[in-house]
Amino acid sequence: MKVKSDRRGFLRAAAWAGIGVYVVRTVGAQQAKSPNERIQFGCIGIGGKGSSDSADAARFGDVVAICDIDENRLNAAASRFAGAKRYTDFRKMLEENEGKIDAVTISTADHTHALAGVMAMRMKMHCFCQKPLTRTVYEARLMGKVAREMGVATQMGNQGTATDGLRRAAAIVKAGALGKVSEVHVWTNRPIWPQGGNRPEPKPCPPHVKWDLWLGPAPVRPYADGYHPFAWRGYWDFGTGALGDMACHTLNMPFAALDLRDPVSMQAETSGHNGDSFPKWSVITYEFPARGDRPALKLVWYDGGKRPPKELLDGRDPAASGALIIGEKGKLYSPGDYCDRFEMLGNVAIPDVQFKRSPGHFEEWIEAIKGGEPAMSNFPDYASPLTETVLLGNLAVWVAAVPGVGPKVEWDAANMRVTNIEGLETLVKPVCRPGWELA
Repeated sequence: MKVKSDRRGFLRAAAWAGIGVYVVRTVGAQQAKSPNERIQFGCIGIGGKGSSDSADAARFGDVVAICDIDENRLNAAASRFAGAKRYTDFRKMLEENEGKIDAVTISTADHTHALAGVMAMRMKMHCFCQKPLTRTVYEARLMGKVAREMGVATQMGNQGTATDGLRRAAAIVKAGALGKVSEVHVWTNRPIWPQGGNRPEPKPCPPHVKWDLWLGPAPVRPYADGYHPFAWRGYWDFGTGALGDMACHTLNMPFAALDLRDPVSMQAETSGHNGDSFPKWSVITYEFPARGDRPALKLVWYDGGKRPPKELLDGRDPAASGALIIGEKGKLYSPGDYCDRFEMLGNVAIPDVQFKRSPGHFEEWIEAIKGGEPAMSNFPDYASPLTETVLLGNLAVWVAAVPGVGPKVEWDAANMRVTNIEGLETLVKPVCRPGWELA
């Protein structure tokens, strides 16, 4: 069953205008919901993060269809959404409800985000998708392209974009308070799931888990404990490792402040990996060319217990996760995952800045569905390029399979290809199982 590709939409006329004050509207008024009209939602994945995403949907409309490959979760959720149709295959849910569902939430494993999202958007359904937006670079770019073509309201689930702390910090950097920025350091306390080892031993699949549907476009492998419902993040076929899981949060503020898209190279040092599971730890260095008024700079990512040296933080121990922007006049340090707070290091005057406050993360998407401004983390202008930058680091991780520093990966963003190393093509654009092709 292929994702349908013969539907055509219309172009979004305006793009995200940055962290400052903006007024942007979505074209396609015939699709916008009246402020008093209830939105009809379909929710794909209703356990884990899907539990809160579907609960958010129910706050703003009617959940009329729910989908999960785990029938225990599906049946439990049915008590929360009386009358909602139940599905284990999201393709069937979308096809049977075309024209009936206004918007979808996608809260599944990374490897099925793009397939569900592209299919829904080509049916002119508005789309909220958990982070990272996709598993591969091609899919991230495609999600943004289809969203723009279809004129639908979109948002990725990186909730920090809605915080005043993140928006104010980004505006301060944009205002030049740090001067020319030369380095960015971002780190996380993940992984908090098993990673860097062998596959779990196969075992019979429980009858309530639809394993073939869970695999979706991924290569077939036997069921085992340790994939569903959480630890799939540590496997190349399904997840994106610690980088993909958390960088859409922790890199979020530096990305907004410095427009960190289209790096020219990535290089990783890792604990080594077997090509099936991500390494136990990695340190990834990105090189970005000058962009607009921003000079060229480097970004260093750390995971698995690695952190920047405390000398970079003026002698203090780094928090378990955080972000640090280093400029010629001083530094901006944000401890934690979401940049909801920050401090200036050095004798730096903090300017008064203007930034638009959010009504709430999910609320931004609802307002966009009803004809308002796009959510900050809409696909075409923000979430897709942020996800693309994040995922490019995993190309460097892949070629650093032996413990130590791997080769530098040189990236041609315009043509979406690695220019100096062969064999990375399927990490850029996935090869999907028959019946699950991404058209």
